[in-house]
Amino acid sequence: MKIGRLEPVPLRTVWPRGERDFVSWLEKNIDILSEALGIDLSVEEREKKAGVFKVDILAESNSDPVVIECQFGKSDHDHLGKILTYLTQLDAKVAIWICEDPRPEHVNVISWLNESTDVSFYLVKLEVFRIGNSPPAPHFLVLSRPSPEARAIGETKKEIAKRHRLRLEFWKRLLEKSKSKGVMLFENIKPSKQNWISTGAGKSGLQYSYVILMNSSRVELYIDTGNREENKRIFDQLYSQKEEIEKEFGGKLDWQRLDDKRACRIAAQVTKDVGLINENKWDEIQDAMIDTMIRLEKAFKERIAKL
Repeated sequence: MKIGRLEPVPLRTVWPRGERDFVSWLEKNIDILSEALGIDLSVEEREKKAGVFKVDILAESNSDPVVIECQFGKSDHDHLGKILTYLTQLDAKVAIWICEDPRPEHVNVISWLNESTDVSFYLVKLEVFRIGNSPPAPHFLVLSRPSPEARAIGETKKEIAKRHRLRLEFWKRLLEKSKSKGVMLFENIKPSKQNWISTGAGKSGLQYSYVILMNSSRVELYIDTGNREENKRIFDQLYSQKEEIEKEFGGKLDWQRLDDKRACRIAAQVTKDVGLINENKWDEIQDAMIDTMIRLEKAFKERIAKL
């Protein structure tokens, strides 16, 4: 069996006047694009007015408007901006950008839009091939499209961004409140997007930390000198004074030697079932965390100095 070889054909060999000829062809052959995208498309109007602009093709899919923008050459910001304008002017929820040479940056933008918005965006690379002396055949290569996975990624990113905003605000308020109470242990520490903030405990490798989770909070002494044996030695030396330390602290502590890890932790639970998500409880949580940190430092300060 003789097998032919696909040969690329310059777009302007098929459509000499560029987008103008291609849009005219696409209007009559929208079924080819429909098959490539896997969605039903029917043409409503060519060069439909959208404000002072004109969308190349206004189509319809399941009674919803679809804007189609076509571009020869490299993708650019001008066409991306037009697509966004058409969507708002025509109240469309589907956008298809057909381009000869999509830039990687624009592929990333369309992927981001699919993750971050309720609009379905398709970025399609237009190619033409022939086999031997056969007629040229268009090929639509879909580079970015909406998917449940993209939507899920977008929701996850939104949730992470929300947590970051909440943490920054929580730590900002806690640090301000700490200073107003005359507690200077964290005076040089800035708010963080992390679920913890730390400051030195007077010995290299030892830190006092505030930790806020969605549904709980704690303060702790974290031990990590970079040397596992040294960490365990320091922990054991402090643990040998457990009874006296807890008496000075005024409560039980969670002594975590963490034998399967390098570091060690001595923690005090502050709240349970209440945390970052409970904004109406932040004042109470922060007051309790600051009070617990004061007592924790008082119980360990002299003992750390003697290590």
